[in-house]
Amino acid sequence: MRAWQLALLRYAVTLDHADRMNVMAIAKEIDRGRREPAQRTNFCFFRKTSADLCAAILRQDESAGTVLQQYLAQIEDARLKRAFAGAIEMDDQALPMRKPRKPKDDNVLWQGLAPRSGARSDAR
Repeated sequence: MRAWQLALLRYAVTLDHADRMNVMAIAKEIDRGRREPAQRTNFCFFRKTSADLCAAILRQDESAGTVLQQYLAQIEDARLKRAFAGAIEMDDQALPMRKPRKPKDDNVLWQGLAPRSGARSDAR
């Protein structure tokens, strides 16, 4: 899945045909699952989704914004989500706000260690 998402991000950045073909190849592999390459499968979810997303990235249809927002909502990695949103130039308002981090209490890190004043300054 991660390789597919990263391939979609790369395509969104470059809009290169080779990158689009890479997205489709990865989607085909995911759809195939653990079957042998010679076995045919009727499962084509990722290939269809990839084609829809690639078309939406190029803004080839009216529903492009909706398709892209739905895909963004499914991305769990916040950094990947922000990168993809930036690549497709989607407004930050479409993304959920990030929770602010609480500052770390670094005093706990040194708890239980001897004070440094007893350390020698010359290591020779």
